[in-house]
Amino acid sequence: MPLIEIRNLRHVYHAGTADAVVALDGISLTVDRGEFVAIVGGNGSGKSTLAKHLNALLLPTEGEVFVDGMNTRDRGALWEIRQRVGMVFQNPDNQLVATVVEEDVAFGPENLGLPPAEIVARVDEALRVVEMAEYRQHEPHLLSGGQKQRVAIAGILAMRPQCLVLDEATTMLDPQGQREVMETIQRLNRDGVTVIHITHAMEEAVQCPRVIVLADGRVALDGPPAEVFSRVEELERFRLVLPPIPALAHRLRRDGLPIPEGILYVEELAGALTRLVAEGAGRGRAGDGTH
Repeated sequence: MPLIEIRNLRHVYHAGTADAVVALDGISLTVDRGEFVAIVGGNGSGKSTLAKHLNALLLPTEGEVFVDGMNTRDRGALWEIRQRVGMVFQNPDNQLVATVVEEDVAFGPENLGLPPAEIVARVDEALRVVEMAEYRQHEPHLLSGGQKQRVAIAGILAMRPQCLVLDEATTMLDPQGQREVMETIQRLNRDGVTVIHITHAMEEAVQCPRVIVLADGRVALDGPPAEVFSRVEELERFRLVLPPIPALAHRLRRDGLPIPEGILYVEELAGALTRLVAEGAGRGRAGDGTH
């Protein structure tokens, strides 16, 4: 059984009124346990609406969403669903509730009614996992943006979720903060946490083994990044900008160089160019009779 299963999900804001807006229009997909999935799309594609369905912050207008076999329409399962799927949002300042880091991380476990010793153990573990243990006595407002998001992630981890959903969680961060958050969620995924990373940053999506592209509330593309980012014309039609290295590889192919499809990283492109230069040199030596 997949951890997340979405069946014909349709979400309409202001349904039944003249202001009705269709945000999601018949989405069906599954996310297996342990996956690391990026969801990308232009403004208005439905990314954030989809994120809020994954732990029942929104309920379907039509269709169904299942989390670990539980239907999000089942209000009796709401608490368990939200324990399994933790959400990290765009602005870290909106997620921090305490004046000391360790108290903030303890907030969720305390609301679960856990014994004090268990809360302490979970706070220690969560701060260690996000590499923020040395800041446990710091005031959150004195931290950098990336550090604040790592504290927010620790607060979710302390509740032991099976899945972490990040809704544009790196958008407001500087490059260093973005790297810190990406390294943290990659480490969590290696440890078995399912990660759904909703982002507009294509260079982050490249790092995820599976990329889902939303357009007009529907799934437009779904596959490995090498496959998705080779669909250049479609991505342009969805008003999405290719990551820098796939974009450069595409321009070189367009200009006549036989660069392979599916290149994502600078090392791959450098290797392809090096091989072309070596092959050209080899043909030159063969042509002039040198050995």
